[in-house]
Amino acid sequence: MSSKLLEPAGAHLSSGSSEPLVEPGRGRVGARVKGERGLQASGSAPGQSKMAEGERQPPPDSSEEAPPATQNFIIPKKEIHTVPDMGKWKRSQAIEKLVALLNTLDRWIDETPPVDQPSRFGNKAYRTWYAKLDEEAENLVATVVPTHLAAAVPEVAVYLKESVGNSTRIDYGTGHEAAFAAFLCCLCKIGVLRVDDQIAIVFKVFNRYLEVMRKLQKTYRMEPAGSQGVWGLDDFQFLPFIWGSSQLIDHPYLEPRHFVDEKAVNENHKDYMFLECILFITEMKTGPFAEHSNQLWNISAVPSWSKVNQGLIRMYKAECLEKFPVIQHFKFGSLLPIHPVTSG
Repeated sequence: MSSKLLEPAGAHLSSGSSEPLVEPGRGRVGARVKGERGLQASGSAPGQSKMAEGERQPPPDSSEEAPPATQNFIIPKKEIHTVPDMGKWKRSQAIEKLVALLNTLDRWIDETPPVDQPSRFGNKAYRTWYAKLDEEAENLVATVVPTHLAAAVPEVAVYLKESVGNSTRIDYGTGHEAAFAAFLCCLCKIGVLRVDDQIAIVFKVFNRYLEVMRKLQKTYRMEPAGSQGVWGLDDFQFLPFIWGSSQLIDHPYLEPRHFVDEKAVNENHKDYMFLECILFITEMKTGPFAEHSNQLWNISAVPSWSKVNQGLIRMYKAECLEKFPVIQHFKFGSLLPIHPVTSG
């Protein structure tokens, strides 16, 4: 997959990384986490043990998805048109699979050792970038999907296209972020991503996605979609706060109160996803942190990262997965169906 396609026009990723969102030329994204941010395999953060790849056993309640042998793939479409339709969503297999992915990745992180100035391109340039991604999305997905599952590519690619914002409104929010989580979930469902990829999913693939989206937000001055302003957690993201707080559980010296400490953030943001989120907020907003990010300011008073993590998971389900303005745009297919969960 060409990383150039995912860069905003006329700009280079400030991180200097040329790695794509998903590695090309491989049947699946390998769990190459050595040296990744937050893991520091060759120099672990204090209190975190080193662990070789493939050494870990999956959690007791996790299981690998086998690629479906006779799956009839379909192009995902919207199914949530009115508020009463939310009942179908809450009972659906799609939300069950997304929450399962969220919880599994969160648990694995807990158990694992541990920019340029905005351009003047404007709306036309973003729409040009988006059109290019829209045109090439299936080819990008095809580079990581085995040939015997090529029929899945059009369905999976829809979630990638939905994950980078709205080309009409030039906005981005947690609904688009959820689409990328759905994209990852689909790759798990068809076997491209495996149990031993769990850490790489967060700290390699999802983190690369965050870098691209932050570049887009800066370059094209994207509006936050459905932002709750000062009363929301963040204008654009939610999941990195969940997984980032899990990464910090039982840290020997970094406590929740430290993420509002500028010195602590500057010294540790490269190693911890949560702190990188805080740094990005402070780069994008002006004024006292307590005023522009009141929810996060309040969270900094929570005594432990485990309580922060548990509270954020509950908040995500209530404020994102159960809100009609967010879920009305979600699309359902054969891999993430609207059909209700069957018991047993």
